[in-house]
Amino acid sequence: MSTISVVPAAEWETARQELLIKEKELTRARDALAAQRRRMPRLRVDKSYTFLTPNGPVGLLDLFEGRRQLILYRFFFEPGLKSWPEAGCTGCSMMADQAAHVSHLHVRDTTLAYISRAPQDDIARYRSRMGWDVPWHTITDDFDADHGVDEWHGTNAFLREGDDVYRTYFVNNRGDEALGSTWSYLDLTALGRQETWEDSPADVEQTPPYEWWRLHDRYEATA
Repeated sequence: MSTISVVPAAEWETARQELLIKEKELTRARDALAAQRRRMPRLRVDKSYTFLTPNGPVGLLDLFEGRRQLILYRFFFEPGLKSWPEAGCTGCSMMADQAAHVSHLHVRDTTLAYISRAPQDDIARYRSRMGWDVPWHTITDDFDADHGVDEWHGTNAFLREGDDVYRTYFVNNRGDEALGSTWSYLDLTALGRQETWEDSPADVEQTPPYEWWRLHDRYEATA
C-alpha cells in the first residue's frame, strides 16, 4: 500500500512550489555547465578515418555534410551482438527512437549521425524497419577505439574550422540517456544553441530565441 499522502489542492501546490525552487536551481546549473562546455579546450583530429556510406567511402570531414558541427553516436549494431542480424542494441535503439528531428539541428549548423560496424545493407534494412532518418555510417578502422566507443556506446561532438576537425566533447553511460531533444544535443556542442541569452565565447554568433524556430518542413522555405 502506498505511503505517499493524498492532500488538498493548496497543500499540493505548496509542495510543488518547494520542488520548483530546486528544479530552477538544476536548470541554472545545467546552463552553467553548458557554458563551461563551450569553453572546453579542443582536440585536433589529425588522423584519417574512413566510413562507408550509401554513396561509398568517405572521411570524417564528409560526415559534417558541410555544416560546422557534427554529433556522432556510436550505435551497437554488428556481428557479435545477441540480437544480430535482426536488431541492434536495445538501449541504442531506444536512443534512436527519441532523437530530435534533424532539421532543427541542421538550421543550427549541426549534423547528427550514427556509426556502427554493421555493413550498409544491414543498416539500411534496420533503419527502414524502425523508421529512422538520421544518417548512419559504417566504421571501417579504429575510429571507435580512438574515441572511447569501441566497447560501449557514447556520443562525440566535433567542430569544423575549414578542413580542420576538432573533438570538442564526449559523453557516455548515463550522460547519453538524457540526449534526444534538439536542446540536449545543441547543449553538448561547442557553439551551443547559438541564442543571445547564452553565456558563450565572444566569437560564437547568436540570434534571439524563438525567432529561428520553424516547423521542420518550413526551414528551407524561410531561409
